[in-house]
Amino acid sequence: MDAFCDGRVLSNINDAKRHLVLHCNARTTSVTKKGDHKGYGTVCYHPNSLAHILSLNNVKNKYRVTYYSEGDHCFVVHSSKFIFRPSKGGLFYSDMTNDVKKFLSIQ
Repeated sequence: MDAFCDGRVLSNINDAKRHLVLHCNARTTSVTKKGDHKGYGTVCYHPNSLAHILSLNNVKNKYRVTYYSEGDHCFVVHSSKFIFRPSKGGLFYSDMTNDVKKFLSIQ
């Protein structure tokens, strides 16, 4: 599942036909909205979430993804130039302010 928390990057936000129960370390919540992200497609919309969540399975169906297991230890989503690096806790995240610079440095 893919979920976004920032409605400013979505269009066509509306009620989903089915709700999603989202479990995380803090709590369980219900996601009842969806929206469209230009260039990516339809995603769940949850404005109270702390981050955008992308499913690697969904991303690889839309873009070419490369994992570098040595050196940079990152996933590169080529067409979008997003780079996902592991946090100290092991969760992969993307620094949206510096992705293009990082992408160009490992090519």
